[in-house]
Amino acid sequence: MKIQESAENYLETILVLHKKMTNVRSIDIANEMGFSKPSVSEQMKKFRENELIQVDGNGYITLTEKGVELAEKVYERHEMVAQLLMDLGVDQETAYQDSCRIEHVLSDVTFDCIKKYYLSIKK
Repeated sequence: MKIQESAENYLETILVLHKKMTNVRSIDIANEMGFSKPSVSEQMKKFRENELIQVDGNGYITLTEKGVELAEKVYERHEMVAQLLMDLGVDQETAYQDSCRIEHVLSDVTFDCIKKYYLSIKK
């Protein structure tokens, strides 16, 4: 499933927030991303319709299996590209900023090659 860059960022944010806290709500996502609550609510509605998240009666958001799969894919790209850039001498802040942009434009084939190469040199 291919989704837009902004949706990938939302999914990655939900995943990261779940690593920090047990319960994630729309307001947590809005605060983390610097977006308005209505913007986040609209995206969460789309995610529910596409079965990427579930929202319980208390408004707590969890990723579905499909949502986790997509979020982890984006997160892995973000982390690996950032680490590669830092290994090349890029400072951490710049590496993460650039990685956030790069991760969305790499094809699966290119990322798989980068991953294979990176893991081979890190042995």
